[in-house]
Amino acid sequence: MTQGNLERRYVGRTDEPLLPSAAEELEHSEYRCFCPELVYVSPLLRCRQTAEILFPELMCGESELNRLIICEGLKEMDFGIFEYKTYEELKGQSAYRDWIDSNGTAAVPGGESGTGFRERCREAFLICLRDAEHRGAEKIAVVTHGGVIMSIMEAFARPRADYYHWQLQNGRGYQVHTDEKRRLPYLYL
Repeated sequence: MTQGNLERRYVGRTDEPLLPSAAEELEHSEYRCFCPELVYVSPLLRCRQTAEILFPELMCGESELNRLIICEGLKEMDFGIFEYKTYEELKGQSAYRDWIDSNGTAAVPGGESGTGFRERCREAFLICLRDAEHRGAEKIAVVTHGGVIMSIMEAFARPRADYYHWQLQNGRGYQVHTDEKRRLPYLYL
């Protein structure tokens, strides 16, 4: 949780830190028991801080395994002119209403389209999986943003569900398993 999240703002490219209370909550997260070999993380501060709290032993080590790896493609959506604004601030703008009417798939003026964003996230995830396979890692974590998680899960989770089904609270995630027999990036809860 960041200040922008607390104020219910569209927080995409804004690079703000975690709230101290959120950092403290993460110190007690059940995810701290998970011991991945690699952690792929969005370059934005809030995700790097989350990864550092959850996996302090993986602080950008020199070895091929046991480290944090920054992945640009895991950034949250670029909300363009909607960035860091609230619904109340935007509801009277026709461009915002058009974007909402498109179910978030249309282009945001000065930002990304929802469709392009989802494609970027899916490709970034596949890059992470290929990289992990190349490095010989069998157990990885991805620390990223809600919209990115929703995009990945919509594309690859089984059973299938739509984008908004996968929405979750800050500091939460999914533990998934890949389909090893077919070597496909299908994720099973």
